[in-house]
Amino acid sequence: GAESLGRDMLQGALEMTPSGAVRDGIAKAISISLEAPVEIAATALGNGVRISAMDTVPFALWSAAGHVGDLEDALWSTATGMGDVDTTCAIVGGIVVMAHGRERMPAEWLRRREPLEE
Repeated sequence: GAESLGRDMLQGALEMTPSGAVRDGIAKAISISLEAPVEIAATALGNGVRISAMDTVPFALWSAAGHVGDLEDALWSTATGMGDVDTTCAIVGGIVVMAHGRERMPAEWLRRREPLEE
């Protein structure tokens, strides 16, 4: 299911990230339940307020993993974590859309977006 996909995604990110603060943060994200309140994860992992990868990437990955099947829910939940909301939501949105494709995006969002060159 979605939780298994989310956990696998976090594990894959951990395995592909070199040693350092970002990897340590991803390891910490794995230890936080995907059903935990977003405020708990944002406090433990950072929410981008320090404007650095180590302060945004672990939280964004955790948030995407917990909502990998629902883009709108993923973005609203991520925004609840406050901090650098545009950056964390951009990361989460990219991950969730990549996991399922544009066809899973809300139709109204696709209709209202700026035209993209193919």
